[in-house]
Amino acid sequence: MTTGVHGHRADELCETGLDLYTRALREGHVLQEDADAAAPCLIDSGLLQPDLADIRRLRPVAPAIALPRLLHATAEDIAQQRRREARLAEAFEPLMALDAGQASPSDAPANTVLVDIERINAAIARAMAASSREVLTIQPGGKRPAEILAAAFLLEQEMLSRGCRMRTLYQHTSRHDPVALSHYENLNGDVEVRTLDEVTERLIVVDRSVAFIPANTDRTMAVEVRNPAMVAYLATTFDRLWRLATPMYPQAAQQPSLNGITPRQQAIAALLIEGHTDATIAERLGLNIRTARVHIAKLAATLGSESRAQLGYLIAESGILKQDEGAAE
Repeated sequence: MTTGVHGHRADELCETGLDLYTRALREGHVLQEDADAAAPCLIDSGLLQPDLADIRRLRPVAPAIALPRLLHATAEDIAQQRRREARLAEAFEPLMALDAGQASPSDAPANTVLVDIERINAAIARAMAASSREVLTIQPGGKRPAEILAAAFLLEQEMLSRGCRMRTLYQHTSRHDPVALSHYENLNGDVEVRTLDEVTERLIVVDRSVAFIPANTDRTMAVEVRNPAMVAYLATTFDRLWRLATPMYPQAAQQPSLNGITPRQQAIAALLIEGHTDATIAERLGLNIRTARVHIAKLAATLGSESRAQLGYLIAESGILKQDEGAAE
């Protein structure tokens, strides 16, 4: 049944039409001009019909008669739709058979959006349980809670027991975290951990065939990536960060200082030169803002700066930003 001039199908009853039909039932008629102006759908649907005694009036059709008519029209509509579906299915059947013979696994959807922490963790756990080679992980934000590490221990150990390897990147703020160090010392297998001043958002790559990345800032949504090109890109990003990172476990490498300026202060200096606020510097380096300000104050004292503007100039003049901050293999 087609859409009428009132903006909806003729067999549908809008609120305006219902009000006018109710009035017609109560008063016995409505004027033709009222129906034309307010609810022409009542005439299209057969709920109002001309009064033979007065062509200016429309009389209501009794609901007991009108309803079966409308239901019959709806049933006929459904029957026509079913016949159309059957014709489409018949037409597409040989096409689907042809496509089935040519389709490849890569034609399947490559990315899946996962919603809520439990579903995300379950998907990651399934991928790790099926792994046969390696798991690459980037964990931003400094120290990880002990309960999170404890929950991951059995899954990681089971994976390592199958001969897989683990490579994990943290920020430098985790280098002296006894909880994290104890966690990796208790794992038995091929495990390495390195750190950088800054890393990307959380990333997990399993066997270079599936990856998980956050889809919002609070990590309650994630994307499971299975597109080969995208997974390869993410794995390459990890590899390049890994080569720049400083070993933390099993053998910790000493981060070199320069003229009394620590590697942490060098990283802060680079961000200061870029014009970032204390809050942004703290967030990017995985520090709380108070600790970031302590490091900035120590950097200023070491360089003899008396103001923020002067500090930027002295950093540029000192040459500390020309150093290679990462330890390469």
